[in-house]
Amino acid sequence: MRLGRNDPCHCGSGKKYKVCHLDSDAAEKRASAEEATRSDDTRPELPDPRVFERSTAEVVRMFEARSRRPKRAAEAAQELMYQAWEQRSPARRIALAREALTVYDGCADAYSLLASEDARTDEEARELWERAVAAAEAALGKRAFIEDVGHFWGLLETRPYMRARHGLAQCRWHLGDRTGAVADFQELLRLNPNDNQGVRYQLAACLLEAGEDDALEELLARYADDASAVWGWSAALLEFRRSGDGVGSRKVLRAALDQNPHVPGYLLGEKKLPRHLPEYIGFGDEPEAIAYAAEHGDSWRGTRGALDWLAAQRGPRAAGRMPPPRRRSR
Repeated sequence: MRLGRNDPCHCGSGKKYKVCHLDSDAAEKRASAEEATRSDDTRPELPDPRVFERSTAEVVRMFEARSRRPKRAAEAAQELMYQAWEQRSPARRIALAREALTVYDGCADAYSLLASEDARTDEEARELWERAVAAAEAALGKRAFIEDVGHFWGLLETRPYMRARHGLAQCRWHLGDRTGAVADFQELLRLNPNDNQGVRYQLAACLLEAGEDDALEELLARYADDASAVWGWSAALLEFRRSGDGVGSRKVLRAALDQNPHVPGYLLGEKKLPRHLPEYIGFGDEPEAIAYAAEHGDSWRGTRGALDWLAAQRGPRAAGRMPPPRRRSR
C-alpha cells in the first residue's frame, strides 16, 4: 500500500514519513526513473508476469479466427498493454497505456497502469481505478458475476477486473475509506477463493488495524492451512487481544515463533526496517519477517501490552539466534 506523508515512516523511527524519508525516497525514485529512461532498450531480467497472458490470448484468438471474426479494437488495445508491461521505462509504459485508450477507451488495464504509475494525486488515482473497474465490468457483463463466481482469475478475461478491483481496494484504504476497502478485498476473495493475488494477506492487515477481530478470525479459519508469517503472527496477536497472557495465547505465540523467529526483532525495534521492502520472500526467512513487520507493526503497537508480552514471552527460544529479550519502553 502507498505510504502517506503523515503516516509513520517505514524505517521504524516513529517520525512522520514526510520529515524522515520522503525526500530521500523521492530522490531515489527519480534517479531510478532516469536510469530506466537511459536504458529504454534493455528489457528487465524478470518479465512482468502479466506478459505471460499474451500466449493464452493468442491461442484463444487463433480458434476464434477460424470463424472469421475480425480482430476487435479491444484486442488491439490489450496487445498494446502486453507491450507496455514489457517496457522498463515508466515513460514508455505510460505512453503505450495512453495509446491503448485511443484505440479502445474501455481498456481496463490501461486505466490501471495510469492509476498506479501516472496519477499525480491520490484522488486522481482513485478516479482512474474506478474507471478501470467500470470498464472491466462492462466488458465482462452481468452474467459473468453470476456464472463464474469462484473461478475468477482462472478465466483470462476476468483478470483486468481483478487487477483493477485490487488496486481500487488498496487506494481506498490509503485514503481512509476502510469500509470500502475491506468490502473490495472480501469481494475479490468471493470471486476467487483460490486467491492467486494474495488478497487475504492485505485483508488480514486491514482487519487487524481496524480492530475487526471477528472478521479476522473467520478469515484465518478459512485459510487455516496457510503457513505464512501473516497467518501465524496475526493469530498470535488476535489471541492476545482476546485472552491476554495465558496458556492459549502463549501456545499460539510459540507456533508463530517456530514459523518465523525473525519477526520479533523487527516488531520490537531491535532491527530497523530497510528503506525498501524485499521483492521476494520465503516461508520463515528474514525478508518475510520484514514484510510482516512493515505491514502489521502498527497493529502490534496499537494493541496495548502486546509488545511487552512478546518481549517477555519470546525468551531465548527464538531459534537460538535472537538477542536476549528486552522490554520496550512505552
